[in-house]
Amino acid sequence: MTLGLVIVLILLGELNAELGTTPNLKHIVIGRCYNYIALISPSSRYDCEGIWREFEEAVVRRTPCSVRVKDYKRMFQATPQTLPCDKLLFWSKTHDLVHSYSAATRRFWTLEDTLVGYMFNDLIWCGMETRDRGFNFSACPEWSECVNHPVYSLWKKASQNFAEAACGNITVILNGSLKGAFNRKSMFGGVELDSLNPRMVTHVNIKVVTNLEGPCIESCTQGSIVDLIKILHTRGFHWTCTDNELTLTILQCMKNPKQYSCLTCSACLLNRKRPVL
Repeated sequence: MTLGLVIVLILLGELNAELGTTPNLKHIVIGRCYNYIALISPSSRYDCEGIWREFEEAVVRRTPCSVRVKDYKRMFQATPQTLPCDKLLFWSKTHDLVHSYSAATRRFWTLEDTLVGYMFNDLIWCGMETRDRGFNFSACPEWSECVNHPVYSLWKKASQNFAEAACGNITVILNGSLKGAFNRKSMFGGVELDSLNPRMVTHVNIKVVTNLEGPCIESCTQGSIVDLIKILHTRGFHWTCTDNELTLTILQCMKNPKQYSCLTCSACLLNRKRPVL
């Protein structure tokens, strides 16, 4: 076997591993569960091994494209959680910035801060196409390939539960550099928004942020954000909308301080008059 062929086979193997179930999935999920209890919710009494068994049962008994939301029912029953009012943070196409914002302000909870979100964040899983029980570590279908994708179904239920638990003031951060920043097919637009209860949620704070390098396509007064505001108004929600909040811009600039917009922002802040004490 030539060296070139060996390299190709290795690369193909690595590609398939990336597309299949995350290696060591069981150890990662159970380990995260114990970490969550120890670091975030020490007063809780979750059965991490039991949660894994319910999750595994939902996935490995079915082919990759036949895991429905209701198949995770027993797993979610094993992970009840009361979420705080006035702190829930929703997002769409702003993943990294949202979690930087949440960590910096320490005032918000994202879906990934819940037990289920923490346990399964950034993981991939699916069962075998054959009747053999077990996870497929070689290849899993893309979300777009099937309606009842095992990963999508879990996140859909987790998102629904997260939104249904929302109370008081909530915040949503959307990307104004994208056409369709508010998308009815996204998890926020298609699942979470419809699951919000106007009798529980008193105010929706919309924050639209554009990429530092642009483009500036949508804002509080144009594009799909206007459609979101109309839906909120129709359903009886009170709302506010802010474009490019300073805190969000500063967080972006911390990662890319040489961006021109960051230099001008810095100069503006330096020229501000200090308050007289």
